[in-house]
Amino acid sequence: MVTHVSFHAGGLCPISMILLQTITSLVMAAGKSGSCKILESFESPPSKKPRKDLNREKLHFSIDIPEVEVMEQDIWKDFPEDLFEAVVARLPIASFFRFRSVCRKWNSLLNSQTFSQHCAEIPLGDPWFYAFTHDNVNVGAMFYDPSMRKWHRLAFKPAKMIAQPVASAGGLVCFLDIGHRKFFVCNPLTQSIKELPPRSVKVWSCIAVGMTLNRNSTTGGYNVMWVGGDGECEVYDSVKNSWSQPGSMPLNIKVSPSHNFQSQAVSVDGTLYFMQSDPGGIVSYNMDTGVCKQFIIPAPLHLSDHSLAEYKGRILLVGLLTKNAATCVCIWELQKMTLLWKEVDRMPNIWCLEFYGKHVRMTCSGNKGLLMLHLRSRQMNRLVTYNVMSRDWLTVPACIAPRGRKQLRIACCIAFNPCLTATA
Repeated sequence: MVTHVSFHAGGLCPISMILLQTITSLVMAAGKSGSCKILESFESPPSKKPRKDLNREKLHFSIDIPEVEVMEQDIWKDFPEDLFEAVVARLPIASFFRFRSVCRKWNSLLNSQTFSQHCAEIPLGDPWFYAFTHDNVNVGAMFYDPSMRKWHRLAFKPAKMIAQPVASAGGLVCFLDIGHRKFFVCNPLTQSIKELPPRSVKVWSCIAVGMTLNRNSTTGGYNVMWVGGDGECEVYDSVKNSWSQPGSMPLNIKVSPSHNFQSQAVSVDGTLYFMQSDPGGIVSYNMDTGVCKQFIIPAPLHLSDHSLAEYKGRILLVGLLTKNAATCVCIWELQKMTLLWKEVDRMPNIWCLEFYGKHVRMTCSGNKGLLMLHLRSRQMNRLVTYNVMSRDWLTVPACIAPRGRKQLRIACCIAFNPCLTATA
């Protein structure tokens, strides 16, 4: 089934709107043909509706949907190429990949410099979540689009790589292999991937990883930083394609094994924030100045499985609050004046009642105010999204394997901003 195409037409002329109708019809035709699909949506089989409801829908559609106009070839064959790319750049991500299957020329847009410029002018939308399941690595990579509340999967098999996502920035995702020896950076949408050069410091212990966009270089790029369990650290600069040692963290900084990758670093204006343990608190590292700071912040009582999040410069803490047999997911915000955590929201009580008496574990992934929580126990395996601005808690629909097979179980996921033109 073809994903619905939504479009914001601010600033475009009427001829662009007509072009969009043409593109949409071609996208729908390509989606129905089933050829060369890059993304496929997961949807439940349609349920049979009563005849009364079907008649009501026919009446509704007959009123609201205008008659499709016939497109004259003499008019459209000389349509300006730059305006064409401007309209295509505003297609939803899932619809864009179906659009590419129409012809070779449209498929080559990803390599167009002008198309990349049009994409750069469009404000970033809601982040997506790049997830892996416990199933075979070749079919286990999926995307979740929170705005459409749909799962998508790769229609082709990615390269076999036993690694897990540890950080993201600018449409790119950073992976670390399970042996902690190799880093990879890739664009999950286009599957362009790059293996980073070997590190000069050989550390195989648990490490924390953060990623930011390079703000010091006029050519852009990104930085990847890892922090070892004993405070050692290194920074990779994609422009220089090399690792550097900015100096060790303070000796009393420890990365707890329980925080290994489960508490991802967050980035605010070029500064990375990591969680530390013993003593508890936060470590910040400014990528522009190289200044490292340590903040001793007492954690809330009865807290477990906690991780950092960020929204418009605000540092948030997400975790499980467990007392006696009762468990609830809570959200705290760091008060900059007092350096204390203040509770700002918690999961609805009716959901928390389902956790009563159960040994619940949680992992959290988020980006720019949208979080995905993975809650699991012996009796439960649930995914929930939380919107920091609207304070909405939503259950993520089940991800069903293709052709109506069993429900897939999520092993890990990471939030990223989908970008067609991001290159590693």
